[in-house]
Amino acid sequence: MHLLRLTTAFWILLLPLDLGAQELVDPPSVILMDVPFQLTLQGANDASTQYEVRSANGVVLAQGTVSAHDVSIVAGLEIRSVEQLPLQVLMGERASELELTLIPGWFSLLPPILAIVLALIFREVITALFAGVWLGALAVAGFNPLAATGRLIDRFVVPALADVEGGHAQIMVFSLLLGGMVGIIARNGGTMGVVEMVTPFARSARRGKIATWAAGLAIFFDDYANTLIVGNTMRPITDRLRISREKLAYVVDSTAAPVAALVPISTWVGYEISLISDGLRIAAEQNPNGAEAILSQSPFVIFIQTIPFLFYPLLALLFVFMTSVMDRDFGPMAEAEQRAASKGELHRPGARLATDTSSELMDPKEGLSYHWWNAALPVLAVILVVIVGLYTTGRESVGPDASLINVFGAADAFSTLLWGSLAGCLVAILISIGQKMLTVHECIEAWIGGMKSMILAMIILTLAWSLGSVTEEIGTAQYLSLLLTDRVNLQLIPVIVFATCAAMSFATGTSWGTMAIMLPVVIPLTVTLGGVATYPGGDQVEILFGATASVLAGAIFGDHCSPISDTTILSSTASACDHMDHVRTQLPYALLVAFIGMILGNVGTAYGLPPWGALLGGALLLFLVLRFHGESVSRTD
Repeated sequence: MHLLRLTTAFWILLLPLDLGAQELVDPPSVILMDVPFQLTLQGANDASTQYEVRSANGVVLAQGTVSAHDVSIVAGLEIRSVEQLPLQVLMGERASELELTLIPGWFSLLPPILAIVLALIFREVITALFAGVWLGALAVAGFNPLAATGRLIDRFVVPALADVEGGHAQIMVFSLLLGGMVGIIARNGGTMGVVEMVTPFARSARRGKIATWAAGLAIFFDDYANTLIVGNTMRPITDRLRISREKLAYVVDSTAAPVAALVPISTWVGYEISLISDGLRIAAEQNPNGAEAILSQSPFVIFIQTIPFLFYPLLALLFVFMTSVMDRDFGPMAEAEQRAASKGELHRPGARLATDTSSELMDPKEGLSYHWWNAALPVLAVILVVIVGLYTTGRESVGPDASLINVFGAADAFSTLLWGSLAGCLVAILISIGQKMLTVHECIEAWIGGMKSMILAMIILTLAWSLGSVTEEIGTAQYLSLLLTDRVNLQLIPVIVFATCAAMSFATGTSWGTMAIMLPVVIPLTVTLGGVATYPGGDQVEILFGATASVLAGAIFGDHCSPISDTTILSSTASACDHMDHVRTQLPYALLVAFIGMILGNVGTAYGLPPWGALLGGALLLFLVLRFHGESVSRTD
């Protein structure tokens, strides 16, 4: 009986406080002090219903009508003190009391900060991410430690794995399938065949890094595909040339997202254009006198005009090329490159590699001849199926008369990535069996071995997604976006936007989420502050372009620096690099590029410097830093 009572008490702790409230209203688990939030009200089934939202002291915070069979969003609610809680929701004869958890805004920053600081200090990312997720779950559970532990698993980890709409499940399967394909082509000798074919051309580390950079530019249609294909394909080549895994991960990471964000035919650009369209629409609603001028502009044309202002992505691509051509590095990256070149240690002793390449199933089968096409054909199958899939799914969505840009923007990127990775696996198996290099059983073993090598990365990725869900639940991004107010100088908007988006992306680990929140805010804000001068065709429209570009650039920069970013994790995975070593070595490079981009680009162009002048000046400064501060690697070839 005592055990039954204890068990019952345990489960009561894990249940929501007010089950009846869920029938009337869908409240947030946590609200931030002085930060607007919203409630979702469900109308009755028979007739429209009047509603009121009252504070604990009886003050009416909102009122209105909910239509029958309809849902109403009550937005703009603010709570300034705990004395205003619990909230009361009155809907006709029904009433509900909402016991919400109120926390100060700065607390919403603590879970990602805790995870990032612990990861940087102890270089143990799984424990760090777990701690960050648990701290956020603690707030969601009303600061009940026992309930927080349960919420961590059932509310954040499991939904993160099962998130189909957000693409988490697809990315997980895509990564595992691509890992399985890599296992097969490693076992059938295809990987070594590519190494032997490329070796005469990439005879030096300099050429190997340039080849990796060029491969990153070539696979421009999706950053996930870019990261996993380039990293896994080039790793055996860079290993032979004694290029550190940290440098490979940097080249892969700093090429994938920037090129996908810049090239008009990619999964990124369609998403960006849709957000620009939303921002223009909101700006027109808030500025009726200039609505016609604003709405007459094509969001795609606006995006094209922002490209010269994307200083961080452009300079990041250029800096990767510079470090490769000059074969010079500084800071922790120089130490990693010198270690690999002089001692042949591709990774730090004691490093915990994101991908396990030590299994004998990742080695070629004995007695086989190595042929490059055994690796090239499966990789080519992935690329072709993804490109064709993007085109066909996009064409189905927007119709036969749409432009190629709109087609790729409307494509089902996640499904096509799954089709491509499955096609790569099937081609790898068929050519292995067809040439009698591997039996069916050996193919399956190699396939499973390749997927097993991805397990650590999948755990890290799942916890990173869980932390992202936590930050969304406790309003981290909303709090950071409030730091961007309309009480600033117009010329400072681009640099403030860049810094705010970088902080948001760094804290939440998502560049797309940052863009979704900030673009519909920044475009109307800039137009309202600048008036007709910032309308398309105005004499200060460059500030609008700069602010819009700063959202995209700042989101990419924060994503590059963040150890909880999915693309950062996948770069470590594809390069078989210790994840925190990748973050630690890439961070100084990203900070340098961002600082130059902010000073010359964001600030300079806002005060009249032409974009080409900012890019040229930035390139010159990066060259001088490498020339006089960088170290040339001493290789014992």
